[in-house]
Amino acid sequence: MSIYNPTTCPPAEGIDIPAIRAKYLAERDRRLKRDANDQYVPTSGKYADIYEKDPYNPVVPRDPILGETDVVILGGGYCGMMVAAQLKMAGIEDIHNIDHAGDFGGTWYWNRYPGIQCDNDALCYMPLLEETGYMPSKKFADGIEIQKHCRIIAEKYGLYDTALFHTLITSLKWDPEISRWHVGTNRGDDIKARFVVLAMGPLNKPKLPGIRGMDDFKGKMFHTARWDYEYTGGEWGRPELEKLKDKRVAIIGTGATAVQVVPYLGKYAKQLYVIQRTPSTIDFRNNRETDPEWYWSQEPGWQDRRIANFHRAAMERIAPRDIDMVEDIWTEISRNCAAELEAEGWPDETPEQYAARREVMDYRVMERLRARVDEMVDDPETAEALKPYYRYLCKRPCSNDDFYPTFNRPNVKLIDVAETQGLERLTEHGFVHKGEEYEIDCLIFASGYEVTNDLDRRWGIETIEGADGVSIYDYWREGFKTFQGMMAHGFPNMFFTGFTQAGANATNSKTFIDQGRHIGYIASEALKRGAAVIEPTQEAQDAYIAHLRSVAVDNSEYVNSCTPSYFNNEGDETKKRHIFGEPWGEGYYAFEAMLAKWRDDGALAGLRLTKEDELEPAE
Repeated sequence: MSIYNPTTCPPAEGIDIPAIRAKYLAERDRRLKRDANDQYVPTSGKYADIYEKDPYNPVVPRDPILGETDVVILGGGYCGMMVAAQLKMAGIEDIHNIDHAGDFGGTWYWNRYPGIQCDNDALCYMPLLEETGYMPSKKFADGIEIQKHCRIIAEKYGLYDTALFHTLITSLKWDPEISRWHVGTNRGDDIKARFVVLAMGPLNKPKLPGIRGMDDFKGKMFHTARWDYEYTGGEWGRPELEKLKDKRVAIIGTGATAVQVVPYLGKYAKQLYVIQRTPSTIDFRNNRETDPEWYWSQEPGWQDRRIANFHRAAMERIAPRDIDMVEDIWTEISRNCAAELEAEGWPDETPEQYAARREVMDYRVMERLRARVDEMVDDPETAEALKPYYRYLCKRPCSNDDFYPTFNRPNVKLIDVAETQGLERLTEHGFVHKGEEYEIDCLIFASGYEVTNDLDRRWGIETIEGADGVSIYDYWREGFKTFQGMMAHGFPNMFFTGFTQAGANATNSKTFIDQGRHIGYIASEALKRGAAVIEPTQEAQDAYIAHLRSVAVDNSEYVNSCTPSYFNNEGDETKKRHIFGEPWGEGYYAFEAMLAKWRDDGALAGLRLTKEDELEPAE
C-alpha cells in the first residue's frame, strides 16, 4: 500500500504536450505588455492615502523621539516581528519596531477583506506555534485569527513596549561621526540607531492598474488591502455585505485575493463584474479543522520538521520513503511523482531525469485543474475563459470551493480582458470594454502589491544613504550586492531581510526567523566585542557573490515562458531583480548549514569590526 495520496490526473498518453506547450506560449504572448511593471500606478501622490492612511484605527498623537536605541526594525509584520523576537532571544532589548499600521501583523493587519485566509498550511505558515502554545483552528486559518496570533507573539516577546505605530520612515542616513543611523519619520522623529534592519516584507505596498480615466469615475473605489466595510456592510470576521444588495460592483483581478473575495461579492451584490486578465489555478480547498488530540500529542520540534518536509515537497523533491505531511496544492506534483517512484521501486534518477518526470506531471496536473472548471461552471464560454494555460507555478496556486460556482449566479459576469490587455477606460459611471460601457457603483482593486518594481517605489522611503552618502537605490540599481544576503559593503550596521541573495524557504515566516537569528548573532557579537561599526569587506562580499552565482540554478527558460505576473516581472526579461532575488542554488537548508558553520566558527569571517577608539576623527 502506498504511503502517498496522489491525485487522479489524466494519463500522459492522452495529453498532446507539444500542442499544450504551444498553447501556453500563445496565451502568454496575448498578455505581454511592453510597459510590463509600468502598467501599474503607485499608491503615492494623489493616491497616497490608499497606502498611508489607516482606515481601521485613529492615529494617537505623540511627541517626536530624538534619542538613541540599539536597533530600529522597519516593519511590524511577520518579517519585522520574527527579527525582533530573535534579537530579544540574542539578548538585545532596546528595539523599536516601526510601522505605519496601527498594530502588529503587517499584511494581516491591513487585509480584512471578506473570505481572507492564508493559502499555505497554517501549521507551517503561522510562526512560533510551539513557543506561543497556540493551535491554529484549521488548515487555512482566517485572517482575523492570524492577526490575533501576531498580537500573542508581540506580547510574548515584549514588542509592544517600544513599538512605534502609525509611523512612516522617510529617511535613513548613516552618520559616521557618531556611528549611528539617523532614522527620520513622518512624526518628526530623529532616532539615532546603532543598527537598522529593513524588514518590510515582500507584500507591503498596494499598487493600482493604470487604467485610462481613473480620475473620471465618480463611484466608490478602494483596494482590497483597505476594505471598506462601512460601504459594503459587514465587518472584519463577519463578511455579511448587506449594503451591496442594490449595488453594481466590479472587481479587477482574479489572483489569490480575488479568488477569496469573489464568492462574497457574488452572494451579496446586485450585479458583479469580475475583470480578469489571467485566470488562476484553483483546486478544492479541503479546509479541515485541526484535531486537538493530534496537535497536542506532537513531539517538541514538530513545526520545524513539518516546515522542512513542506519545503522539500514544494520547492525541491520528496526523498525516498519520506511522507508528505502537508498534502495540498503546493505539494501535489512532488507527491504524485513520489507515488510513481515508489511504485517503480525508487529507481535512481539524475536531476535531469527527475525534472523531465516532474514536467510531465505538471502538464497532467494542469489538465486535471482545467477539467475541474468544466465540472463546476455551467456556461462553456465562461468556463473556457477561466481555464489556466501555463505551467503550475507560473502563478500563485489557489484553492477555493466557491469561486467557480459563483459564475453560475445570474448576477455575476466574467469580463475577460486578455485579448484587449486591460479595460479600454473608466468613465464617470463605469468602465468600457470592447466599446461597451458597463455602469457600476463601486470598483474594487484586487491588483496586488509592488513586488517587482524598483526598490524606491516598493519601499516608499525617499532616502537611504550609507557611507559617503551612497544611496542604496543607486548601489543596487543593477542588482543586489550583499554578503550572505543580509549585509552590504558601504552600509555599516544595516541588515536586510527577505529575498535578496540568500536562501528562500517555502514558508516565508521560517525564512524570516532564520534571518533574524543570523542578524541577532551578528549584532549581539558586535556589542559583546565592543564594536561601534560592523560591515562586510569588499573582498568578502565579492567572494560571496561569486560563489552564490557559481551554484545558481538557471531557471530563466521556465520563468520567461510563463504568463506575465509578479512571479516573472510581468514578462520583462531585462529586469535586474526577480521576486525571489538570487536564491542560494544548493537549497535552503544547505544555505542555513553554511551560515551555522560560519557562526560556530566565531571569527565573523568577512566582516570588519571597528571599535570606538579605532574610528577616524571627524574632519
